[in-house]
Amino acid sequence: MLESGVKREKSPPKTENARTSDEIMTDCTFFTKKDIIRLYKRFYGLSPHKVPTNMQGSRPSIVTLSFEEIEKMPELRENPFRRRICEVFSEDGRGNLTFDDFLDMFSVFSEMAPLQLKLKYAFRIYDFDDDEFLGHDDLSKMIRSLTRDELTDEEAEFIIERIIEEADLDGDDRINYAEFEHVVSRSPDFIRTFHIRI
Repeated sequence: MLESGVKREKSPPKTENARTSDEIMTDCTFFTKKDIIRLYKRFYGLSPHKVPTNMQGSRPSIVTLSFEEIEKMPELRENPFRRRICEVFSEDGRGNLTFDDFLDMFSVFSEMAPLQLKLKYAFRIYDFDDDEFLGHDDLSKMIRSLTRDELTDEEAEFIIERIIEEADLDGDDRINYAEFEHVVSRSPDFIRTFHIRI
């Protein structure tokens, strides 16, 4: 920051001066202040004309980036669930993210986030119709997204039936959160794959 306090336009985000909002963000996430500043720079880089260069004040928390701006991130670009991930973390439910939403998303996908939190959000991401169950339609969308629609209807149906057979402990032909947690928490790959590095 210049001695006179004048901000340069279109410069990278400022990193000086401890702020109360930084402390709040540190307390509410699994990140250090340095990590939060790094993530703010990433958020700023997605749309420098919209995002203030400085995290100070209330404006950064009200600026919203569209899903189309967010999906440009290398971490999301190839993820078949990128739209659904952004929808789950966005306050508006349409995939548009404020910095707080962006920070929450990275926090849940961080190495430091506990398994229970990761499971909760994974379930929400796969629950496309938001009915708190993974039903046939949810599983179909999940399989089609993962395979990029390369399976025949019969192959997809076979996989869906096997998933329900394996996970549906109460026999209602759908998977509730407890059943999802029971199956997925035993998967050694889950923690490794439900992760985004900053």
